Amino acid sequence: MSDKNNPSVWEGFKAFLMRGNVIDLAVAVVIGAAFTNIVNAVVKGMINPLVGAIGTKNLDGYSTCIKSPCAGTGDDATGVRILWGSVLGATLTFVITAAVVYFLMVLPMSKYLAKQAARKQAKENTREVIEVTELEVLKEIRDELVAQRAASGYRKE
Repeated sequence: MSDKNNPSVWEGFKAFLMRGNVIDLAVAVVIGAAFTNIVNAVVKGMINPLVGAIGTKNLDGYSTCIKSPCAGTGDDATGVRILWGSVLGATLTFVITAAVVYFLMVLPMSKYLAKQAARKQAKENTREVIEVTELEVLKEIRDELVAQRAASGYRKE
């Protein structure tokens, strides 16, 4: 049971889910998950070959040994290694993702919203100009009628 002052947990949860920002967040997560495949394909098909022209295609292979002896790989490795190639690869993936999201989604949407706001503002300004102009015209008509009445000697009795 719940009263108006103390809503049930279920009602609170429903209200939380029905907020617009929760739905927007859910859509963003789904789009982001789908977008991951595109970014991974770009990194695998374009970035890694460019890096491979300088060194190796797999950035995970780049590391620095800070405590000898560094031998082996994976669980059999000895010594202490800093796997800076993995960090570089993840950083490149992040930067590419951010750039693609910005240039393909955020920037066009910002321009679109700015154009919509400018159109709305222009429409409001036009409406104000027309209203002011109509008011000025009506004042001029009134003044002209008063002047004509005065010139013709018309008097209100």
